[in-house]
Order: sequence, then C-alpha cells, then structure tokens
Amino acid sequence: MSKEMRVPTVGESISEVTVGQWFKKDGDQVQMDEVLCELESDKATFEFPAEATGILKIKAQEGDTVEIGGLICIIEESGSGSSPESKAPEEATPSKKSSAPSSSGEVKEMIVPTVGESITEVTLANWIKKDGDFVSLDEIIAEVDSDKATFELPAEATGILRHVAKEGDVLGIGGLICKIEVTEEAPEKGNAKPANEENQTSSSSQSDSYASGHASPAAAKILSEKGIKPEEVKGTGKDGRITKDDAQNAENPAPKVESKTESKSDAPAAQVAPQGGPRDERREKMSSLRKTVSRRLVAVKNETAMLTTFNEVNMKPIMDLRSKFKDQFKEKHGVGLGFMSFFTKAVCVALQEWPAVNAKIDGNEIIYHNYCDISIAVSAPKGLVVPVIRNAEGMSFDQIEKEVVRLATKARDNKLSIEEMTGGTFTITNGGVFGSMMSTPIINAPQSAILGMHNIVERPMAVNGEVKILPMMYVALSYDHRIIDGRESVSFLVRVKQLLEDPTRLLFGV
Repeated sequence: MSKEMRVPTVGESISEVTVGQWFKKDGDQVQMDEVLCELESDKATFEFPAEATGILKIKAQEGDTVEIGGLICIIEESGSGSSPESKAPEEATPSKKSSAPSSSGEVKEMIVPTVGESITEVTLANWIKKDGDFVSLDEIIAEVDSDKATFELPAEATGILRHVAKEGDVLGIGGLICKIEVTEEAPEKGNAKPANEENQTSSSSQSDSYASGHASPAAAKILSEKGIKPEEVKGTGKDGRITKDDAQNAENPAPKVESKTESKSDAPAAQVAPQGGPRDERREKMSSLRKTVSRRLVAVKNETAMLTTFNEVNMKPIMDLRSKFKDQFKEKHGVGLGFMSFFTKAVCVALQEWPAVNAKIDGNEIIYHNYCDISIAVSAPKGLVVPVIRNAEGMSFDQIEKEVVRLATKARDNKLSIEEMTGGTFTITNGGVFGSMMSTPIINAPQSAILGMHNIVERPMAVNGEVKILPMMYVALSYDHRIIDGRESVSFLVRVKQLLEDPTRLLFGV
C-alpha cells in the first residue's frame, strides 16, 4: 500500500513552499514520524515527518517549489514485518540503540501558550538550548517576547529538542515552537548528538550544492524585483540560505560597476570619496514591545485632547529631610529614601482631592477610581515599561520605596508579569534621571493624566524680596482635556507643589 505525502497547510497567507534538504535518500527505509526533509516558506522553515513506515520514494527534489497540497514523496508501506528488507535496518543497528538514550517514541509538540488576554502573537527572542540538545522537564529552553513583557519558555517533557521556529519569528498564540523527542534518560557524553551529527555529515555535500546561496520563494521574488542575482547575496539563514530579510537588506550592485568603469583614473575617485570617514548603516527589526509602544503613542496623540501645564517646585525641604534621616531610614527599613516616595504620596493626596485626574473615559461614560494605582515609567533594556504600584494611597514611605525597587529591578531583568503592568490610574515618569530640564510627557492610555519629573537645578529665586539660590525642579502635567478642565489640572499641580515644598503636610494630611 502506498502513502502519498503532500505539502500541509502551514499558514493562511502561504501558498507555496520550497523543498530544503532531504535527510533521507530515495529508497531508504523510514519510520513513522521520522523527519524526512525540511520545507521552507517565506516566513519559516518546517520539518516534514513521515506519515507511515516503509520505503521512501522522493518526488520533489531539493530546491523545487511546491504548492500547498502538492506531492512531496510516496511511502511504500511495509507489511506485517515478514519482509527481510524491513528487518535489515533493525538488525544492522543494535549497537546504536544500546548507546543512545531509550526513546519512548513519543514526540511532544510545544506551542505558544496564552500569555495575556490582549496578546495575540509573540516573537521568539532567542533559543537558550540548541537544536539537538538534551533537555529536562521544566528546563528553560527559550525566551519569548510579547508586546508587554519577555517570558521564559520551559520544556514540557524530557528528551531531545528539535527547533521548529527560528529566532526572530513572529508566532500566533497556539503556533508551533519546537518538538521534543521524549526519552527516559539523558544520552551519554560521547553520544549526545549522534542523530544530529549523522544528518549534518550525510547532508554536507547537499548543503553545499543547495542551501548555500539558495533563496526562499519570497527572497527570490524580492531579489528579482531589485535586479540582484542570488549569488551576489550572502545568506544568513541555515546552511547559508538567503532569507527574506537578506533580500530586503541587499543593495543593488550598481555602485560596484561604476567603480570598475572609473578605475582607469584614480583622481575622480579620490574627489568623490567622503571626507568624514565610513558611512555605514545597519537595520534592525523593531521588537514587539517597541512596535506596540509606537502604535499606542500615536493613538494617544490622535485620540485625546492632550494639553500640558507646568509648575516648579523648591526641592530644598525634601532634600533637607533626606539628608537628615536617610541613614536612619535605610538602617531601619533596608532601603534608601528617594524622591519617588515623596512624589507618589503627594500625587495620591492630590488625586483624591481632584478625582477627575484619576479617572478615565470608557465609551460615553467616565469611570472614577476611589483608589490610586500609580504607574511608574521604567527604562528597560527592550524599551519603556510601566509597572504599577497598587493602592499606593495606603502605603507608607518605606513600602513605596521597596515596591519601586522591586518593580524597577524586575523591569531591568525582563521579569515583569502581565499583571504587574496592567491597570494603573495615573502615571509618574522621571526624565530627570537622564538630565531632562523640561518635557511634555504623553498620556499612558487609557489613563487621563501623567506627571513628569525633571532634573534639579540650582537657580536664583526671589524669596520675600531677597534673591536666594535654591534647588528647583520643573514639573509637567499632561492631561486629557476631554475629561479634565484647566481649573482641575492647574489646581492638581499646585496641590502637588504645595505638598512637596512642605512635606510635613503629608504626615498630617493637610
């Protein structure tokens, strides 16, 4: 009985694939679920497993482009086991089985888990474990980026890891990331990657002839439109394949032709040469986080009536308090006394007095919050994140400082959870740590206002008819004029200024 194996559906927008390298030769005996070859689309590379046990008859050769549903190969299924050919491979390889880890025959497919209600896709950031590595249950094998945070991906079984998705691939929720060939124990040191090495050695001559310099369907189309030959492009894909990104980044070789025609005389070339040194450029893909931040910031500018009001704060009273009590504070609470706790406490008092600043618009309704969940903007390695201090209105100075340190540390280590970054009724951002003198911060939707802190500068100020040098800070409140009027915004900022310039008011609630 013959089993026809055809190109499976690998994505809604993919209509054809290219046959990569064959791991098995025509006429080989193959087992059920054994990987036969690789199929390339314009988005990813997929392994093509056998759907039956039998003799392989190859119909599509390496480099052939086959449409979805097209015939790849035929497997002449084996009988009940009486055929001498079917027994030969088993008898010929007893030593390999004895040295390799005992396999259960099960293949565990790992898919993108659900990581949040509003997240529909993720990007595979990097593989921590290599293809062919032995992994243990719950061992971290990869990192996955969403538009809000980075997540670690633990192994769901013990066995040999087989990559399906590549670093940089964008996968939908439920998309296949990798497979694990389940084994009962780890392979011996000398035999950790026998199958992988055999595949690499058996296909080394094939990769030289096919993979190196070969363009995927999408890459070939882009190169033809640019008038660039594939052999003029260096492939960065597996075994030197030319990927879609390689084709997009490839430059037309026209400048090289011009240099050859002008080689008769070196004088013109010396005149045209730039005088300021090399003029190199590089391109990088935007991360999911950066794309989401960009999209939301543009939406806020377009969908809100955003205005900014300014004021200035004399920081000397707070600085005097910190100088007086910072050592005792750290000795008792184990955390430093910073400016953020003063600003958070002042903001919470002002928000409760001016509830519109702590509200948000939901359709045709305004939602007022009787609690203060304060978002703090933190610059993380992969972009700006905004973790939330819950119920900050009921926290003490040391509790706020400890929570700020905890959230900022997790943000810089890319360990924040979705729950720690969702919600928030008001945001504080501190551009002063980078030296900003004044700015107009953008509202963190769906919130209605954000407070911007800036650097502290000593300036001459008129105090009771005398000029004094005081440490001053500009503060800015950006707000949505659809819900917050000018009187409320200005009064809110004046109240924050009043509380900061006389911090003892925070102790007595006046």
